[in-house]
Amino acid sequence: MKRRFTIFMAIFVVMSVVLVGCGGDKSNTFKVGLEAGYPPFNWTQLDDSNGGVTIEDNAEYAGGYDVEIAKRIAEGLGKELVIVKIEWDGLLPALTSGTIDAIIAGMSPTEERLESIDFSDIYYTSDLVMVVKKGSKYESAKSIQDFSGAKITAQLNTFHYTVIDQIDGVIKETEMTDFPAMRVALQSGIIDGYVSERPEGVSAVSANEDFVMVEFEDGFKTSPEDTAIAVGIKKGSDDLKEKINEILSKISEEERQEIMDKAILNQPMEQD
Repeated sequence: MKRRFTIFMAIFVVMSVVLVGCGGDKSNTFKVGLEAGYPPFNWTQLDDSNGGVTIEDNAEYAGGYDVEIAKRIAEGLGKELVIVKIEWDGLLPALTSGTIDAIIAGMSPTEERLESIDFSDIYYTSDLVMVVKKGSKYESAKSIQDFSGAKITAQLNTFHYTVIDQIDGVIKETEMTDFPAMRVALQSGIIDGYVSERPEGVSAVSANEDFVMVEFEDGFKTSPEDTAIAVGIKKGSDDLKEKINEILSKISEEERQEIMDKAILNQPMEQD
């Protein structure tokens, strides 16, 4: 009897190990972290219209360019896409801790970030612009130096905030947590403008007729990796990186622009 019990326990232990081994790394989900507050790259909406995806542990949905790219990647990996809404400052910790599998959130592969995580190939490239109030003296600016004396800000923990220092005599306001907060600050006159990437600038103008996007003849000096956007993945995830790059390589530049155009068109009119 003892022998049978011992054999049974041995089989049970082996099966438990096998089942655990099949669980972790071979999950059927692809968990993507984003802030869902950076239109047209990503936003929060109330239903699944225009391809919105349910946000984990939330009654809301996420939409936008990043979400569409995440769909393509999840499909290519043969996994179910799970969107996790995380504040910008918490995305890297969530990735390194294993809470999410990837960051697809309009994030640039800067040298500083590359010290803690890896990135895929580029899936979008943009330019820096300034968003200002219609009718302000900065509406017709051609150079970043035209913003000397202006109250300018940008998003927390982004290179957008550091480039403000290139403007002589600028009043560099405290960095803000997200773009909805900056839009509110601009609307109320707390700031004269904020630094953004062109798609967000187009999105801001589309959502609010009181805003104007300023594109520069003499603009900010940036490095290529600053204005590029890639998928953030955990260090050492070479196999996942290779698979994601293969999937991205099948999305043509024309198709990527079409996805962005649709995202700008479909964005909610207000982002609170």
